[in-house]
Amino acid sequence: MWIDPISLLFFLLIAYMLLAPQLSFRSIVNARRTILGALARKRGSNVITLVHRQESIGLLGIPLYRYIDVDDSEEVLRAIRRTPPNKPIDLIIHTPGGLALAAAQIAMALKDHPAKTAVIIPHYAMSGGTLIALAADEIVMDRHAVLGPVDPQLGQYPAPSIVRAVEEKGKDKVKDETLIMADIAQKAIKQARDLITYLLEDKMGKEKAAEVARSLTEGRWTHDYPITMEMAKSLGLNVSTDVPKEVYEVMDLYPQPLSQRAQSVEFVPSPVPQSRGKT
Repeated sequence: MWIDPISLLFFLLIAYMLLAPQLSFRSIVNARRTILGALARKRGSNVITLVHRQESIGLLGIPLYRYIDVDDSEEVLRAIRRTPPNKPIDLIIHTPGGLALAAAQIAMALKDHPAKTAVIIPHYAMSGGTLIALAADEIVMDRHAVLGPVDPQLGQYPAPSIVRAVEEKGKDKVKDETLIMADIAQKAIKQARDLITYLLEDKMGKEKAAEVARSLTEGRWTHDYPITMEMAKSLGLNVSTDVPKEVYEVMDLYPQPLSQRAQSVEFVPSPVPQSRGKT
């Protein structure tokens, strides 16, 4: 049977465009697992990742924006549950935050694990990511990585700002809907403080834990305020900067979307000097 060469070429092109992204993604996943396996053997731990980057998938490279959600909590809880009680857990986090319920579930499961737990932050763990980090026995941060405040957000407004606005204006001068929002905001702040205190009290005592909880939830900073390694230490958190090199290697294997504008940052990695033995 004769096949038109142009039709065959067109068919092969379509097949390649459909399959190539999937094959490339599978290759990246396998490379990540190889590095994570090496890291797990090196540290004698179960290594879990919770990484939310802007990723592109499919034929058109449409970007997806990821946050902590119930699917994440289900998967992380499953990984923690399957970890032997005497085996440490290293949880690598890179996230802007997300659903408070999901972050709280992960944090409580991490706190309840009998062996040592560490949260490793190569770049940032904001909001819900910070909440999870507080549950760990140790927070391992890059020197320029950041945490963030854990003040609840109600829609587009921070809960502490809603409460403060009603207090300054007066209850008799705002709408019923605003009073309802303020009531919900007060409850959300209390719930967040109680949870943070619970996560920290066995590490620093209840009084100090409550003080840290108040600092992170009272609206002292904007929600995207960067809490540096030095600030985290000043709050009394157990922070180190010994991020394993494998963590950076695995972060390089999370795909970024095809840019619709000119590349902003480019660099040529310097070669690693080779050690020379004495002759």
